[in-house]
Amino acid sequence: MMNYPKKVTLGDITVRDGFQHEEKFIPTEAKLWVAEQLILSGYKHIETTNFGNPKGMPQFGDADELMKKIRSSKKIKHLIDDVEITAITIRERAIERAIEAYKEGYGADRILLMVSTSESHHRKNSGLSLDEYWKMSEEYIKKAHDAGLKVNGTVSTIWGCPIEGPTEMSKAIEFSQRWLDIGADDVEHADHDGSASPDRVFEYYSQLLNKIPDTEKHIVHFHTTRGWGLANVLAALQVGMTRYESSLGGIGGQPANFVSGIPVAGTGAYYYADPNLAGLVSTEDMVVMMDEMGIETNLDIENVLKTGNMVERIAGRRLRSEAIKTGRIPKSLTGRA
Repeated sequence: MMNYPKKVTLGDITVRDGFQHEEKFIPTEAKLWVAEQLILSGYKHIETTNFGNPKGMPQFGDADELMKKIRSSKKIKHLIDDVEITAITIRERAIERAIEAYKEGYGADRILLMVSTSESHHRKNSGLSLDEYWKMSEEYIKKAHDAGLKVNGTVSTIWGCPIEGPTEMSKAIEFSQRWLDIGADDVEHADHDGSASPDRVFEYYSQLLNKIPDTEKHIVHFHTTRGWGLANVLAALQVGMTRYESSLGGIGGQPANFVSGIPVAGTGAYYYADPNLAGLVSTEDMVVMMDEMGIETNLDIENVLKTGNMVERIAGRRLRSEAIKTGRIPKSLTGRA
């Protein structure tokens, strides 16, 4: 008999992690529409923007404007107080911006800091060595908490690194504990490039829960580069993990290095020959699968599917969700002979 939780908490990160990968600027109004639809679908955790310098990542040039529009949206006014909105803040200046925006009443509720277990990947992402970054994080988690913000500490390249290759899983467990020790409210465990395989996912989360058993402290984040994303979700469910995040159409991953006809820095060269190969687990497929397994998601699944269809139109191409084309499995007889 398969053992898995009867209830999960899902987060969607399309508006930030998904759209950062697109090679054309996604209009602020489109990002707002997606954020509104996710909240109307029942999402209580969404990620919307990055407060870092938009010079290298122009997709986030509208961070303040987007956050203000979300906060003042009439469509979701009755729901917004129960929603935790996250913004990415890799470095000091971004954290300061997030604190400022929060004080002014339109900021995110939670910020995300990130370390990679691979030193070279970490430096490429943050511009600092791991030692320097831990020191900075310790100081800035306190500042964020003092301002009223929650802080997520992400651990990346757990199962492999697109630059260095294989990585040591035990290091990621050590880093997870370190985040909690210096005050992070929760930890995201990120498969950065689709290196995770179901057996090692099961092994990693089993070891993690032996060390830090509170599943509320952990968020599961998979890519599906090689098509194993949902197999990895299943492996994590079998260990008993209860918090997951994903993106509509499975878009996202590495920031684009070419946006609306202009070459930009992004995070350098793409990890893959075809940039469309990068991507996260598809929100639509994961939600439909969990629903079919009898796992409570507390989401309006039909609206999630409608939103996914619209995200294909916003991106302007066929994305990686099967469920938006095939729909849910009927729960009653169709009446057709």
